Amino acid sequence: MLPKKILLSVAGILAGALLLSACSSGDDGGTPAGGAPASGSAAPSETPVAVTFEPTGGTAVNPATPIVVKAANGKLLDVTVTNQAKGKTVAGKLAADGSSWTSSEPLGYGVTYKIVAHAQGANGKPIEQDNQITTLSPKKQANANLIPAPSAVASTGVGVGQPIVFSFGKVAVKNKAAVEKALTVESTPKQDGSWYWIDDSNVHYRPKEYWQAGTTLKVTAKIYGVDFGGGVFGAEDRTETYKVHDSWIAKADGNTEQMQIFHNGQMVKSMPISMGKDATPTHLGAHVISDKQANYTMDSCTYGVCPPDPKAYRSNEKWSERISNDGEFVHENPNSVGQQGSSNVSHGCINLNDANAQWFFQNMGLGDVVEVTNSGGPQLPVWDLYGDWSKSWADWQAGSAIK
Repeated sequence: MLPKKILLSVAGILAGALLLSACSSGDDGGTPAGGAPASGSAAPSETPVAVTFEPTGGTAVNPATPIVVKAANGKLLDVTVTNQAKGKTVAGKLAADGSSWTSSEPLGYGVTYKIVAHAQGANGKPIEQDNQITTLSPKKQANANLIPAPSAVASTGVGVGQPIVFSFGKVAVKNKAAVEKALTVESTPKQDGSWYWIDDSNVHYRPKEYWQAGTTLKVTAKIYGVDFGGGVFGAEDRTETYKVHDSWIAKADGNTEQMQIFHNGQMVKSMPISMGKDATPTHLGAHVISDKQANYTMDSCTYGVCPPDPKAYRSNEKWSERISNDGEFVHENPNSVGQQGSSNVSHGCINLNDANAQWFFQNMGLGDVVEVTNSGGPQLPVWDLYGDWSKSWADWQAGSAIK
């Protein structure tokens, strides 16, 4: 027979075992002593991986929208997006943790893409998930044509009066606000500026005041995939850079019949001029030089005045620089030398003698400014190529489509 102390000890151990058994019975929904999950409950490791796609699928997908594939309860192993027509794969990047994959290049218009994703769940089981999308097909695509052409002024730069112009050709932009939001001009140093829609196809950007000399302008049109309206979408994105050179401003006064030239704010030359006669006065206001030709044929037919109209003319002129789109130039005219400095006899141009015209041609160029006062003419219209400076800053801002 065991001693009394030993019997008490054994009884205590048995009681403790019964208590432990009661706590592990599984009646509270926990895991039974055998380790198997209770009925109706799955262990986290058994939850399958879930793969989702954005866009979810279908047709008329905007090609500028990136494809995003995501994995939950597991990770992506790889994703392949294939152009079904060309067999070319779309570049993309897999997140370091395998939670997502995002395409890194734009899709094409009117293309079907097959998306194949391989993923692995936390349970270690691999799966394959497929999807397919088709991008929209525009009725027409619009290009962002820049004026002046960046290549034309890459070596010379532009003057302080140069507006930045996006022309969309023959496309009539219906969704102007959407298009304007895709256009940016970054100036260094920073200067306030705004867009103005000259018409349905052309939008101009200018600062509040003339550009500061030495400014760098980064111009961007992120229009790919942008809905212009009427079934028209942007053809491609574009980024260009302009450089603003020294400040050159000419001030032509119809009262004194003189034109003073200012370089970086300092007057460097004065020359006698003859502007438009009473029947064809030179427009008032700030004109911006848009073109220059050492030899140029002046033809009034280019702006609708043709023979037998008595106002029609055609002549060859030297050292010509265009300051508006209706036939106004600064150029040499030997026939008006006797009137230069005393009276206005031209068809609207600013006439100079040969020596002064050559000097002007050598020093003034695209984007430089010719300010006309006391000519007797009307204000240069905002639509007359670069009549941008005829508008007050408040009126200019009102021409934006973004309110």
